Amino acid sequence: MSSWVGRRFEVTVDRVAHGGHCVARHEGRVVFVRHTLPGERVVAAVTEDRGGSFCRADAVAVLSASPERVAPACPFSGPGLCGGCDWQHVTPAEQRRLKAAVVAEQLSRLAGLTVPVTVEELPGGPLSWRTRGRMTVDRGGRPGFYAHRSHRVVAVDDCPIAAPGTVDAVVGRRWRPGASLTVALDATAHTHVLEDDRVVTGGEPVELAARRRWRVAPDGFWQTHPDAADVYAEVVQAWSGARPGDVAWDLYSGVGLFASVLAAQVGSSGTVLAVESVGPAASFAERNLADLEQVRVVAGRVEHVLADAPSPRVVVLDPPRRGAGRAVVDAIARQGARRVVYVACDPAALARDVAGFRGHGYELAELRVFDAFPMTHHVECVALLTADG
Repeated sequence: MSSWVGRRFEVTVDRVAHGGHCVARHEGRVVFVRHTLPGERVVAAVTEDRGGSFCRADAVAVLSASPERVAPACPFSGPGLCGGCDWQHVTPAEQRRLKAAVVAEQLSRLAGLTVPVTVEELPGGPLSWRTRGRMTVDRGGRPGFYAHRSHRVVAVDDCPIAAPGTVDAVVGRRWRPGASLTVALDATAHTHVLEDDRVVTGGEPVELAARRRWRVAPDGFWQTHPDAADVYAEVVQAWSGARPGDVAWDLYSGVGLFASVLAAQVGSSGTVLAVESVGPAASFAERNLADLEQVRVVAGRVEHVLADAPSPRVVVLDPPRRGAGRAVVDAIARQGARRVVYVACDPAALARDVAGFRGHGYELAELRVFDAFPMTHHVECVALLTADG
């Protein structure tokens, strides 16, 4: 089969799919189309074709528009432009409905569960929320973002989803071509900028969540939405069921946010094991949690640490996008945890791991989904899995 790259054809768009695109069909092949909506009739221009049963395309003309279509808030959103936002052309309410459909479909297809899903809005609206980000400098020294599935840099002079004090702090000046820029706005309204590993502005960001102050690295992990960390900590507190004297695990613990919540619940007679594979993050966790004697921070890969860990009653895990995986799920079940609070940034990974837990007799007892990344296809899910009988 010859490549379809560059071909244009009309298609009627079907359902939304995971990844910020919708599904269409043409001449017997599946076409994953960006910049469109279910029900629309569009002209699709093929951008990627590696053979097989599907290809990828952009909607370059809309022949019949959805009533949920709006003008993008960002001039750099659209075919061939910045790849950061998937749903700039969609009303915020419809964005959340599309994301809910994706989460429900992943749980059905990968975990065999039929679950009603509602995506909850976080405070602040769909713009000016992103407090952390990475940019790349083009050959002319201008900062920008990669085009979708590309290493081509799209230089920008603004980013509507970025909080003031982030993107606007680095555009308008020249940087070293090819450099990576990290920009972080902390809870004290200080901007921190790194050019590769060189500190340009600021030092260690200070964040506030769960009634504590947190020191973090400017290029380390912290939630990008300013309300997300507090919201997730509240859900973990409500669902963990940790009691005084319990043993609890906080896996993929980052700088220690959820370990602090568990520590307050298990008290001085309990134990919290916090495991983090990224060395600098584990070091920050030790500093941030130094006043909590019941917390032990271990730097290492989660699957390597658990074999010798004391058996927990409660486990909180917040793995990277790929999920926890079979080895970690099996270890948690083998150690007899009764409750697992799973914080997930990818619904497919969550669904695969939920299926693994179900194989060990756990039930999906609760699920909340948050629109922590408006204008993008990303969501944050928090799931409670129980083995209480």
